[in-house]
Amino acid sequence: MEKAHSTEEKAYSTEEKAYSTEELARRSGVEASYIDQLHELGVLRRKGDAPGSFSATDVRRVSIVRSLEEGGLPLSRIGEGIRTGWLSLDFVEQTSYERFAALSGESFSEVAERTSLPLELVMAIREATGSAQPSPDDLLRDNELEILPMLELVVAHGVRPAAMERALRGYGDGIRRVADTESGWWRSDVIEPVLRAGKPFGMVGELTATFATELVPLADRAILALYHGHQANAWMRNIFEGVEMALASAGLHSRLEHPPAICFLDLTGYTRLTDERGDEAAADLARRLSGLVQGTSGRYGGRPVKWLGDGVMFYFREPGPAVRAALEMVQGATNADLPPAHVGLDAGPVLFQGGDYFGRTVNLAARIADYARPGEVVVSHEVVEASDGGGVTFSEIGPVELKGVTGPVRLHVAHRST
Repeated sequence: MEKAHSTEEKAYSTEEKAYSTEELARRSGVEASYIDQLHELGVLRRKGDAPGSFSATDVRRVSIVRSLEEGGLPLSRIGEGIRTGWLSLDFVEQTSYERFAALSGESFSEVAERTSLPLELVMAIREATGSAQPSPDDLLRDNELEILPMLELVVAHGVRPAAMERALRGYGDGIRRVADTESGWWRSDVIEPVLRAGKPFGMVGELTATFATELVPLADRAILALYHGHQANAWMRNIFEGVEMALASAGLHSRLEHPPAICFLDLTGYTRLTDERGDEAAADLARRLSGLVQGTSGRYGGRPVKWLGDGVMFYFREPGPAVRAALEMVQGATNADLPPAHVGLDAGPVLFQGGDYFGRTVNLAARIADYARPGEVVVSHEVVEASDGGGVTFSEIGPVELKGVTGPVRLHVAHRST
């Protein structure tokens, strides 16, 4: 029988702090009797001969074992696996497992009182890190305390707590996807090859320890660099739209003679239809839609920018050809037995960045598309003013209030000339 062996010293944490049974229990969120039980089973080992002297890394052992037990694995079997060498939790001593944070000495209600932050905002930290909603008396983890200074700063500068609560959940959801992606390739390309080679699971930590320890700081830097890249793009969009608004407020945002146009085409009922007919039907609809819009937009000097599940966003060099292309695509959808299409168009300056377009023009075109009814091509007044006729007429709908748009917007329905 092959047993787990000790791992290279450099791959392990240098935490030397010793905890008593009571301190380990408090930092792990369990009763002291549970710590004694784990020690009797061989899951925990005392550091030296002193009664109740445990390593700080034992907090991670307790956390993992507690989760395994709650998942239905008997403690007795876990202990037996560790004693016989077929199972090892020594990997938790690697520095990479410092992510398994201990509980602090402050509850959510105490932190809210100390920082003057709303209790609901402080409690949202726990949900943002991927755990269930806590109670006010639950203790924060050490890593959760690190989020507080940012929240204190933004709220002190007038950011609404409700906005930050939404932001925390947004951050958490995005970072969860990053963590799930990382966990997926680690399991398929690191853990599973070790197991396929006939090694027991107890040796996985040992065999991957050096790699994991070297990877973690590099992965942290890489993910932070990716985040900063996305930040730069997002901030540039804010700058662009802010300059647009400032120029418009100062009366300096003059109309372009030949503005580009942004077009959104959506298929009415596409999501419901694909749910009813299944993935194969959805793929067929996507192929037919792609064939229709690629050819039509290209003939009129436009191109698809991105696919949006139930539709497409286009960029056109000029509004006139964009309207003619939109009318042809709406008719083409009917001829191709696709769900009815509806289109929204706006013309004006746009920011091109990373293969995509941003700005008020893009946002307004999307809102107009949401307003359009099946079979309609609805355009802004800017599109009408910049169009060249070309066999198209317009009938004005009038000023319309659109969701997410400040002030009424003059809209028109485009028609082929008879």
